[in-house]
Amino acid sequence: MRAICRVFVATVLAAGLAGAAVPARAQVFNPETFTLKNGLQVVVISNHRTPVVSHMVYYKVGAADELQGKTGLAHMLEHMMFKGTRKVPAGAFSQEVARNGGRENAFTTADFTGYYQNVAVDKLPLVMRLEADRMANLLLTDKEFQPERQVVLEERRMRIDNEPQSLLQEQMQAALFLNSPYHHPVIGWRSEIESFTVQDLSDFYHRWYAPNNAILIVSGDVTARDVRPLAEKTYGAIPARPLPVRARTEEPPPIAARSIEVRDPEVHQPIWERLYLAPSYQSGEKQYAYALQVLSEILGGGATSRLYRSLVVEQNLAAAADAGYDPSSVGPTSFSFDASPRPGVSMEALQKAIEAEITAVAQKGVTADEVADAKQRLQTAVIYARDSYNTGARILGMALASGQSVADEEAWPQRIAAVTVDEVNEAAAKVLRDERSVTGRLLPAGDGQSTTGAVAAEPSARMTPGISGRELR
Repeated sequence: MRAICRVFVATVLAAGLAGAAVPARAQVFNPETFTLKNGLQVVVISNHRTPVVSHMVYYKVGAADELQGKTGLAHMLEHMMFKGTRKVPAGAFSQEVARNGGRENAFTTADFTGYYQNVAVDKLPLVMRLEADRMANLLLTDKEFQPERQVVLEERRMRIDNEPQSLLQEQMQAALFLNSPYHHPVIGWRSEIESFTVQDLSDFYHRWYAPNNAILIVSGDVTARDVRPLAEKTYGAIPARPLPVRARTEEPPPIAARSIEVRDPEVHQPIWERLYLAPSYQSGEKQYAYALQVLSEILGGGATSRLYRSLVVEQNLAAAADAGYDPSSVGPTSFSFDASPRPGVSMEALQKAIEAEITAVAQKGVTADEVADAKQRLQTAVIYARDSYNTGARILGMALASGQSVADEEAWPQRIAAVTVDEVNEAAAKVLRDERSVTGRLLPAGDGQSTTGAVAAEPSARMTPGISGRELR
């Protein structure tokens, strides 16, 4: 799903759709949308191929919305959402879904938190009742919190502290975003996870978890006519609440390239990565977002991409080479490169070759044929996205929670089609500049000891505002 997410993660419920369900313009997912009286945004994507549905609730809050000194709180609360209400005791939520043949999970990112269940269509009333209950009635107790804190700390140990590449990426993220809340890892810094209290979680829950800060997406063998009475009966009974402003501190203009090196005896395959500070759909020079998607496809879109063809096939320097860009962030984002050297190839030789490719595209640009081919590949991804009963729900949910509209998402193919060669070249020259970069190198420890290089003035497994949560277990 990586390529599809890179293409589509961008969409929000358009204003003024309260009232009867109305179809959005038929372009990508043909969703029907409506808004409940309490402000809950509802999106229904009909796909009648199989009698199943994906039921998803996205909250417009993530790690970037945490208070200073409370990093990881959004992710911690995601864990605690499975610890029960008065009606549904701890553990019963997951047991009930499994007993009825469904699958469920959750995830946290920098910009949103999501919960989902995939069930047979006749079980939709059940999961709507369960999810609505914990939206309003979560019980937070120290008895449940203390052991779950240890679970999260262990998750951090396993996925970051004991993973050299994750440590590199965490440091690169912190170096790329100097003032943005994206500076912090989604899972949080260890010392701050250890300092959480139940009151912190309760305050965060009551501050952000409300129907007027959520998006309900139901995708599968249903229509808006089926979903609306169920949504009104379950979620509609929850009162709206005043919401805080989603503040984002402004990232200062970058003035110096940075580099980070992590050496560890557990590293067997060296990795080279680079991030460039980039605009998103919602932040910075937004006019470049669609052109940068086309550029990403030209440079990193599979075996025919510039990087793969040059570094892997022609020069025989890399075992893998890629580029990526996700414009769906509420704040600024990154344009990324990564590669691994073939055995016997030095990191210096690989870096020199990649930098030559980056310089070439920044200074000389791309061709009309490359742009046309990339746009065709990106638009072809739309067809595959429509096939799945839950892909549309994920894509629309992530986009809606990040500030886009349904109209934006449905117009995506036309906006990609309208991108010109000059726009791609202008975007490349604007973003691929040394002072906007953080370069990372992951190497074996030369002396058998693990050392981490400091940030110097000179930045998946890809570096993005991360995802953390039960889904990753």
